[in-house]
Amino acid sequence: MTAITAPNPSRRDFLYLATGVAAAAGVAAAAWPLVDQMNPDRKTIASGVPIEIDLAPIAPGQILSLIWRGKPIFVRHRTAQEIAAEEATPLSALMDPQADADRVKPGKAQWLVVYASCTHLGCIPLGHRGDWGGWFCPCHGSQYDASGRVRRGPAALNLPVPPYSFVDDTTLRIGEA
Repeated sequence: MTAITAPNPSRRDFLYLATGVAAAAGVAAAAWPLVDQMNPDRKTIASGVPIEIDLAPIAPGQILSLIWRGKPIFVRHRTAQEIAAEEATPLSALMDPQADADRVKPGKAQWLVVYASCTHLGCIPLGHRGDWGGWFCPCHGSQYDASGRVRRGPAALNLPVPPYSFVDDTTLRIGEA
């Protein structure tokens, strides 16, 4: 009987293996730009492509700040007390009269979505501040309630509402109504 022995690994075998690994890495490096160029560029994304936000981790009373189309947006998960206070506010007490129900989607009063820049000079207001517990603009003193309606200060208009819709109970899409 003849015994068959396994060949000893040689330096040549190592070189073949190393060359194969280097070639695979080279192909991957060359293919990456081709695959990556299929993604939309930053200018396209900033031009208004709708974005989706998962609302599940936002606790009641919390305000999420984000950027859409180069503009800041606030998404506020309002508490039952905030909703009740805003719905009870008489329109005669407002500088820019608008009902709370006109600023939120039907059945989704707990979610307020507004542009996050003061309507006076475009400053970013601070959340949970001011006499009405909404937003306070530290630049010139404008105050907004928890519905984004201007209540005091040099600002004369409410915080605008961007176009948005609900995909489902926990997903918000900003960019289309």
